[in-house]
Amino acid sequence: MPGGRDPETRLKPKQLQGLAGQREGGGGAWAWSKFMGKVEHRAGAGRWLGQAGGPDPDFPAALQVAWTMRLWGPRSLGVALGVFMTIGFALQLWGGPFQRRLPGLQFRQSLAPSPGSGSAVSSCLPRQRLVFLKTHKSGSSSVLNLLHRYGDRHGLRFALPARYQFGYPRLFQASRVKGYHPEGGGAKPLFHILCHHMRFNLKEVLRVMPSDSFFFSIVRDPAALARSAFSYYKSTSSAFRKAPSLAAFLANPRAFYRPGARGDHYARNLLWFDFGLPFPPEVKTERGNPRAPRDPNLPQLNVLPSGTGPRAHHPLDPKAVFHPAPTVAGGHGQTSSPASLDLRSSSLLQWSLAWLDSVFDLVLVAEYFDESLVLLADALCWGLDDVVGFMHNAQAGGEQGRGAVSNGGLTAEDRQLTARARAWNHLDWALYAHFNHSLWARINQYGQSRLESAVAELRARREALAKHCLEGGEALDPKYITDRRFRPFQFGSGKVLGYVLRSGLSAADQEECERLATPELQYKDKLDAKQFPPTVSLPLKTPRILSPQASDQS
Repeated sequence: MPGGRDPETRLKPKQLQGLAGQREGGGGAWAWSKFMGKVEHRAGAGRWLGQAGGPDPDFPAALQVAWTMRLWGPRSLGVALGVFMTIGFALQLWGGPFQRRLPGLQFRQSLAPSPGSGSAVSSCLPRQRLVFLKTHKSGSSSVLNLLHRYGDRHGLRFALPARYQFGYPRLFQASRVKGYHPEGGGAKPLFHILCHHMRFNLKEVLRVMPSDSFFFSIVRDPAALARSAFSYYKSTSSAFRKAPSLAAFLANPRAFYRPGARGDHYARNLLWFDFGLPFPPEVKTERGNPRAPRDPNLPQLNVLPSGTGPRAHHPLDPKAVFHPAPTVAGGHGQTSSPASLDLRSSSLLQWSLAWLDSVFDLVLVAEYFDESLVLLADALCWGLDDVVGFMHNAQAGGEQGRGAVSNGGLTAEDRQLTARARAWNHLDWALYAHFNHSLWARINQYGQSRLESAVAELRARREALAKHCLEGGEALDPKYITDRRFRPFQFGSGKVLGYVLRSGLSAADQEECERLATPELQYKDKLDAKQFPPTVSLPLKTPRILSPQASDQS
């Protein structure tokens, strides 16, 4: 089953125990016992029951009915009819909870029709309960746009922040969701999609979203992320602000970086921070330089690929989840926290990656953005048109193609900067290497040639949409964008590109092209007005950001 999950590859307790480390009497054993006490494996089996006998299938229909009446009799048929009606009524009552308990039992359909078939017949239902962890500077604004469009088009309800993010950099709290009422209860969850900036906190997320929601996120090579973050957050991070250049910062980061200083979570292991993971004790350094990982390819991280853990077939239990360790300054710092961090860094690292595998159904990789979108469409049982879109929040002169960072074509100085960025952000590099591996495991399962065909089709559709919708068929400098509905928020030292729509579009095309071109802040305001219409009719205001913390986009 392409893109699906083999139930035999689930992460088993013994495998997890090996991954978490086996320090007897030490922190590893403590963390493992804590973890296993919070994960519950459930199994169930069902079997269709049949009965032999009955008339020959070649009998005329009238004779079959006569045979059935003779066997059962009118009274027996009435009883049987009553039983089936009772079962049908019970399934209607219990259908929702039953589906929530078995989120993994779905049949996935190929994105492209199989050879020789006229059109593919859908054999799965589109997933519409979604949790997207929007990480910073990783291409997540482009993913957010496709979620905005899908939810808007299908009338889904978003879990929205009061402003533009959920109290970041503090851990996510359910109380920050607009319209969230914990006393409401009921079998049907209030929200379909949770996707705006937050620092991940699973326990609180599960207070808002059903446990069988599809959890996914996106990561980026820490070297590319560091370049983008330094440009974007130079005025926000005290460490970046003090450094004359990224090269100077990475040459001696300890001269600028102070754990817990305002905005300095942007300057080190930003992905790890966004995932809400605890930080190990500070790595010892020599002459202020970070110690590089022993092996940049991290082969020692023998963790199963994302989507093969217990999360693959079991819903998350809100009473049995990992509680992120709070850090100094209300979540701003990265110093070690209490007993949960009394571990060797490697044990904590492996345990954290295993935990992420048990929570997230899929993690996209920015360097393979289009391949990731194809896998996402397959996992959600969506069509390619649902994931085709334009790049958002891209800076002028940045990497539009988001190609993988490699040594090929780089100068010696660039290679040194890349190595130093990965070493300084060693937790992010481990996380990235792990999910890059898991992505390619899924690609191999999906089929390389099949993927290449789907990616080519996706890119062709994107190019056709750009030519049809956009002036010039591409992103433009913000000085050319006079319509404030489409002008992206400008922040950082680089210019954030946006789009201008062509004139003369039909009403239907205008609506869809507007969805494709609307930046995330304006789209959030649009969804907010749709879900929470004002009591008095007021013109829709263009978002005005009072502080950088209100608009940390990726």
